Amino acid sequence: MIHSMTAYARREVKGDWGSAVWEIRSVNQRYLETYLRLPEQFRSLEPVLRERFRQRLARGKVECSLRFEANPASSSELRINEQLAKQVIKAASWVKEAAGEGNIGPFQVLNWPGVMETPEQDMDTINQELLTAFDGAVDDFLAARASEGANMKDLIDQRLAAISEEAGKVRALMPEVMQWQRDRILNRLEEAKVELDANRIEQELILLAQKSDVAEELDRLDSHVKETHKILKKGGACGRRLDFMMQEFNRESNTLASKSINTEITAAAVELKVLIEQMREQIQNIE
Repeated sequence: MIHSMTAYARREVKGDWGSAVWEIRSVNQRYLETYLRLPEQFRSLEPVLRERFRQRLARGKVECSLRFEANPASSSELRINEQLAKQVIKAASWVKEAAGEGNIGPFQVLNWPGVMETPEQDMDTINQELLTAFDGAVDDFLAARASEGANMKDLIDQRLAAISEEAGKVRALMPEVMQWQRDRILNRLEEAKVELDANRIEQELILLAQKSDVAEELDRLDSHVKETHKILKKGGACGRRLDFMMQEFNRESNTLASKSINTEITAAAVELKVLIEQMREQIQNIE
């Protein structure tokens, strides 16, 4: 199975602590690049997230963001540290007695650092739930990449079939084209009333035929089609190999065009270039 480098996924998670939303999107990139946007209290998760991306992705520019909303009810409960409050009151009473003056109010005691406590959220539990949701988001993300990759594979298969068809047309035309070229040269020599040795004429015609022969290029095109099918069937991170195959396809189509001596072969060479370029555009997005 092949994977596209373009995809999007979203996963929401809720708990007593509040709610959070993971969003992951990616575009094509030569290597794997990850960009993370996390709330400050979750910065410690960055190394873990990057490693999990690295284990499951090979290429692409990946942007991952986390939106977190704490549950107000879970952080609004206040508690009094009674033991500390008693110590503050006792100390204040001693100071008042020693000084012989002064007052102490309840709000002064409450304002003393540590007397009023807000229960801290269990960050380990929250982090674990967020990471579980992140793994689910990555699963959705990979499924989207695989679905898009399957569509791209179908498009490439169609272009490969069209390339084989064009190569078959050229192969079928070659005997007729070579005979046409031979007759044309002989007619011109006859019209010019040029007397040449028959063996010499045959040698020149053979050399000309060799220069115009495209059988080798057609064989290579067929070989490239088979190899590309093999790469697609194997799947995995095959984008770079497919990109190399497109270079090889272009090489053969350029040679075919340079050897063309017939408008139909020229048209076939142009169509091959169009098909190869269409495949190359799709392959740019394959992982």
